[in-house]
Amino acid sequence: MRKELHRMERQEAIALLERSHVFHMATTRPDGTPVLRTLHGVVMGEAIAFHGAPVGEKSEAVGRPAVVSVEEVVTSIPSYFLDPRRACPATTYFRSVQAHGVIQPVTDLAEKAAVLEAFMRKYQPEGGYEPLEADNPLYRGAIAGLMVCKIPFEQLDGKAKLGQNRRPEELGVILKRLWERGLPSDPAAIELIRAANPDHPAPEFLHAPAGTRLVCQLGAPDAAAAADLLAESYWNAATTREQLIRAHLGASAWVGARDEEGRLIATARAMSDGAKHAWVYDVMVAPEWRGQGLGKALVRLLLDHPKVRDAVFVRLGTRDAQGLYTRFGFEEVGNLPPKPYPSTEMVLRRLALVTRS
Repeated sequence: MRKELHRMERQEAIALLERSHVFHMATTRPDGTPVLRTLHGVVMGEAIAFHGAPVGEKSEAVGRPAVVSVEEVVTSIPSYFLDPRRACPATTYFRSVQAHGVIQPVTDLAEKAAVLEAFMRKYQPEGGYEPLEADNPLYRGAIAGLMVCKIPFEQLDGKAKLGQNRRPEELGVILKRLWERGLPSDPAAIELIRAANPDHPAPEFLHAPAGTRLVCQLGAPDAAAAADLLAESYWNAATTREQLIRAHLGASAWVGARDEEGRLIATARAMSDGAKHAWVYDVMVAPEWRGQGLGKALVRLLLDHPKVRDAVFVRLGTRDAQGLYTRFGFEEVGNLPPKPYPSTEMVLRRLALVTRS
């Protein structure tokens, strides 16, 4: 039997706790009967903290051992991905963390205020409130009267099931089938599975020139690097860096490529309704990687993205890359048959918004 669950690094486990909006806490009442509650919580160094009323079930658990649990479902793997008849291969890929410790009260007002401020930053990151400080008259009474507790991490167990038990050929099939299935979460799941299996070869749809690695789902940590790649693009001359970042974060599909050190060296995105129309934007390859086929591989991946592949019309604009796009069947709009009805192309320009950005 091959091992399916793999231990997560400590910092990876803590990061999962940090981004989880709720956690499950299991403990016992003084008479030994079990208690299971779903709570909001924040990680404070090597502990997780929560708050509640000064009397009640949670307050009765102070001083008792507890287990905190969070989980993150990555994707479901249907049985028919690997076997057309047997149900046995059906499974779920996930990451989970359990933290063990004793519930401790937080009594220092400054520490309580720090915990509550961390709650606000996590659950209301946009701000819109006066910062929580222990000596602020606005909060002094509320902080003193609220129960705040923490559970130091005496034992931290993080486990991930992301196909690490699969042979390379099996994992390749799973990645291919996820890409073909194309659920909204599947591109991100593909990248998580690949990251957990770094020694497995890339599936065919992610083949890239030597020294590069295609990525079928980029995310928030890549937005600044993408904006840097596009900083000198002629079509973004009137676009601010902040607008570029927001545009990428709001894209229907966003793919890219990294070098062997993990740096982002190519990016491309699209907006699509998934059926009638898609628009390709911001295709860029770092200058030192041009002329090696990376741009072609990038466009191929973007056009095959689940949000783009079924669009009847895929549109783009270019000043000098017509040769690249004609390889994929693009043609000038003027060469298309006229519409069977008269129409006027219109645009709303919100110049005030551009200036404000």
